[in-house]
Amino acid sequence: MEYFDLALAAEFTELQNLQANPHASVRLTSHERLRYLIENTPAIIYSSVPTGDFKMTFVSSNARRILGYDPDLMVSDPNFWFEHIHPDDKPNIFSSLSMLFVEGERTYEYRFRDIQGNYVWMRDMLRLIRDESGNPIEVIGSLTDVSERKAMEESLHRKGEEQKLLIQRLQEAQDQLLQSEKMASIGQLAAGIAHEINNPIGFVNSNLVSLHSYIEDMFDAIDQLQSVAHETNALKCKEIREKADLDFLETDIAELFNESLDGLKRVKDIVQSLKDFSHVGETEWQEADLIQGIESTLNIVYNEIKYKAKIQKKYQPLPPVRCVISQINQVVMNLLVNASHAIHDKGDISISTGHANDQVWISISDTGSGIPQDLINRIFEPFFTTKPIGTGTGLGLSLSYGIVKKHRGKIEVKSEIGKGSEFVIRLPLDPDRTQIN
Repeated sequence: MEYFDLALAAEFTELQNLQANPHASVRLTSHERLRYLIENTPAIIYSSVPTGDFKMTFVSSNARRILGYDPDLMVSDPNFWFEHIHPDDKPNIFSSLSMLFVEGERTYEYRFRDIQGNYVWMRDMLRLIRDESGNPIEVIGSLTDVSERKAMEESLHRKGEEQKLLIQRLQEAQDQLLQSEKMASIGQLAAGIAHEINNPIGFVNSNLVSLHSYIEDMFDAIDQLQSVAHETNALKCKEIREKADLDFLETDIAELFNESLDGLKRVKDIVQSLKDFSHVGETEWQEADLIQGIESTLNIVYNEIKYKAKIQKKYQPLPPVRCVISQINQVVMNLLVNASHAIHDKGDISISTGHANDQVWISISDTGSGIPQDLINRIFEPFFTTKPIGTGTGLGLSLSYGIVKKHRGKIEVKSEIGKGSEFVIRLPLDPDRTQIN
């Protein structure tokens, strides 16, 4: 349709030049027919000078119907076209308009202000007309309102973006579901391990206590026998006691019992921490003690950290926080493990807490290698990792980000190469009432 309109405009220009011929009655009839076609075509036909500001020299009368302007006004104002183009669209047009003289044709889509002050999308097809010598003499063009198509394209684009966002959210939900299933499996395993380990720990602990009591009674009996022995046997008893080094055994056995009981207590604490960390069956929101969660998580990952880093704790008391504590523990665990991986030899990991107003924060910092600034904005992307191939899935931080976002909080990160990184988790006391921006 646009090419047809351009042809009509070219014919109209030619007819204008022929109107001076007094013998052109047939041509005048063609002229009337042409005017009728132009006035009823969907496109505004125009012509302009091929230099300077491309001042319009002709505008078809249907401009009044499409844009609301009087064609004579559009022709009389030398800056009309330029001044009515949307400011954001001008640079693209004028930076390439000179190519019209090379290619002979150009097509643009831009926003043009109508008489109501609204910007409508127009498709502008320009063609350069040259004389027999090749010199530019005129530019003809057609302006077609494509606002409806643009609206449809924008709607499709918006729907496409919404679909992308929906797919991303579904992917995140699936990742979190998989991780939740994994954590649930760990929790069930922990419950089973706790049950299986607590039984032998219980009777071993009981037996040690009883054995310690029996040995104390045995040493007491030996002392009493030695005290009532006949004087002639007293030297023999003393010799036997010294040979067996009973004084050392009595002291050392007591220390061994105390160490064994302490070791059993540590095993019980680790098992309990594993249960607390996973919180089997707890997927509901409830008020929780975050510091207790941090401590239970530390017990779980301590074996991976203790050979590389010294843990420094700077806790401020925290009010109860409404959350899914097992998920917050998972975030803390991911950050602690990442901090230990960032330390190549020996270093420090600091954990601090605090609260203000209606929010709490947990800071985990390390003295590791740091994160390059050009990667800071990518570390929360799914499957992105700075670790060597085969040593990281790239899901830890993205899942942590999703969990914190679900709790209406946020994660902040600061890092410097060679000095380390700091991750700060900020959470509202009650996500139903407050959201951290």
